[in-house]
Amino acid sequence: MEDVEKLENICQQILKLDPKMRSARFINARGHLAAGGMKDGLLSLEAKKHDEMMFMELALRVRMRHEFDTEFGIVHFSLSYRDKVIVMSFPLSNDDVLLVSCEKDTEFGDIPFKVLAIIECIKKTPLKTF
Repeated sequence: MEDVEKLENICQQILKLDPKMRSARFINARGHLAAGGMKDGLLSLEAKKHDEMMFMELALRVRMRHEFDTEFGIVHFSLSYRDKVIVMSFPLSNDDVLLVSCEKDTEFGDIPFKVLAIIECIKKTPLKTF
């Protein structure tokens, strides 16, 4: 339970990086939400059932990207600039993933690097696998 509280605090820290942040969520390797969610007052653009499908697809995609680690190096983050939202995913240990979203008109250039800095802090005080 203590680890879930730490993850929730990390999500809140990420949401404070920029006023246009929408969500920060920890997804486990099986594609299940472990912590986090939407910023207070915002609704998800997709239905809850679609969230679950997106999380499972994301977990699979993170595992599949390891196939190219030898050739290209490890993935630190992926960013999708979509019509309605910007979505970033950050692979973590054990194929867990941090999923972050922000408004499409966000100046997003430095946000992923700020999130990576937060992830580095996580590595210094490891959490149990969620």
